[in-house]
Amino acid sequence: MHATLPLLRTTDFPPLARRHTEILQLNLGYTCNQSCLHCHVNAGPARTEQMSLETLHVVLDFIRASDVRLIDLTGGAPEMNPHFRWLVGEARKLGVAVIDRCNLTILSEPGYEGTAQFLADHQVQVTASLPCYLEDNVDRQRGNGVFARSIAALQQLNALGYGQPDSGLELNLVFNPQGPSLPPPQAALEQSYRDHLGSAFGIVFTRLYTLANMPIQRFGSTLVSKGQFNSYMQTLRAAHRDDNLDSVMCRNLLSVDWEGHVYDCDFNQMLGLPLRIDGRPRVHLSDLIGRDVSGTSIVVMDHCYGCTAGQGSSCAGALV
Repeated sequence: MHATLPLLRTTDFPPLARRHTEILQLNLGYTCNQSCLHCHVNAGPARTEQMSLETLHVVLDFIRASDVRLIDLTGGAPEMNPHFRWLVGEARKLGVAVIDRCNLTILSEPGYEGTAQFLADHQVQVTASLPCYLEDNVDRQRGNGVFARSIAALQQLNALGYGQPDSGLELNLVFNPQGPSLPPPQAALEQSYRDHLGSAFGIVFTRLYTLANMPIQRFGSTLVSKGQFNSYMQTLRAAHRDDNLDSVMCRNLLSVDWEGHVYDCDFNQMLGLPLRIDGRPRVHLSDLIGRDVSGTSIVVMDHCYGCTAGQGSSCAGALV
C-alpha cells in the first residue's frame, strides 16, 4: 500500500482550535466482514485489532467526568467487537446517546442475526453505509451481493421502526462517491435516494449524509496507483470554503483508537497524527479524565481540505 502521509504534510490549511468536547468517537477495532475500496481505515476480515474491556472501562470513566452525551461507534464493523453490546448497555444507563456506524451486511452475518433487535431495544441511532441506491454501483465498490444484503437489512430495520415517523429510531444513510470527485448536493441526492429506495423496495430513512472520500489509507493508495492523487488534491483545495471551518467535526469531537489513544478526528487517527497536548508524543484517554482540552490546536494537514471542500463533509454529512 502506498503511504499518503508524506504527500499531505506540506499544507497551508488554516489553523484550527478545539472547542468543548461534546462527542466521543470510538474506533472499536479494525475487524470487518467487508473490504471496501473507499475505506480510510483499511479494515477487513483479516484485521484482528479490537478495543479491550479495560479500555472501554476508561471510556466510561471519561464519560462520567465529562459533558459528553453522545458516543459514535466506528470500526471496522463496530458490532464485531466482543464487548459491543456491553458498552452500548452501559452508555445508555448513563443517559448517553449512541450512534452505530453499521455496514448493514453485518446484520445477516452468522452470530449477529439479533443485532438489529438489540439496537432497537436500546434506541441506538443507526448510521448505515449505502454508497449508492443502484445495485451495480454498490457491488462494484463493496463486493458482489452487498447491495441485496444491504436492502434486506434496511427492510429489517424499517420493520423494527427505524426511519419511521415518530418512532424515535433514527436511520441515517451514508453516501460516498465512487471515485476522486466531490459528493453531489446532499439535499437533492437525499430525495433521489428516497424516491428510488421507497418505490423499488418500500424503504424509508431519516436522512442522508454525503461524505467526501479522504485521500488516505486504501482510497489514497488507490489514487496514487492510478496517478490521480495530485489531481484529487487539487479538486479538494480548489473547492475549499472558509465558512465550513466553523463546523468541522474536529472542533467538538475526540477520536479514540482501539488502544485508547486520542486524536482530533478519525482521519488523523488513521494517519497516526495524535492529539497534541503538553508536548506529549501521544495522549491516552485516561490522561484526559476530568480535563478540558478546549483551546488546544488541532493537527491539520492537506487531507483536511476533504472536510471543507464544496458543501463540506463531516461524520454528520454536509456542513452547509
